[in-house]
Amino acid sequence: MTRVWKWNRPVTVREVLEDLQQERSIAYTTVMTVLDNLHQKGWVRREAEGRAYRYEAVSTRAAYAAALMNDAWAQSDNPAAALVAFFGMMSDEQRQALRDAVRIVQGPQGVQESGAGETEVAPGADSPESGAPSEQPATNSGGKPQENPAEKPDEKNPASAEDRTGR
Repeated sequence: MTRVWKWNRPVTVREVLEDLQQERSIAYTTVMTVLDNLHQKGWVRREAEGRAYRYEAVSTRAAYAAALMNDAWAQSDNPAAALVAFFGMMSDEQRQALRDAVRIVQGPQGVQESGAGETEVAPGADSPESGAPSEQPATNSGGKPQENPAEKPDEKNPASAEDRTGR
């Protein structure tokens, strides 16, 4: 998936193969099999182009990461403790990114600064009256992110981190 996200457009097996071969030796049939498996699992869609297919990610890397986090959190028997532990593992930069994300999701009226420079959620900010969106990335029964046609992949750094498969 990393290679498909990296290209940020529909790709052929040959393109992915040539990209991978810059780092290691790999067979065409291996890449073709992996892309076919990803298609069968619903992670990529494909369109015929002559005798080949062009494969395109169904969802963004961000939606995939969000679905993984949501699945892990949902499996916890104590979600609040899991969040506290997760936040404790974060770097200062990651905590700032979290604050920024909360501001985006809740809007300016939903977040306020405390005296110590920490960001807090205002009371009632997640209520329906606040008008703030509270939706999570949609996932299917396999935890796979569902497509959001309005979502655009991150063009600035589409391959910033490898996914668990390294593909």
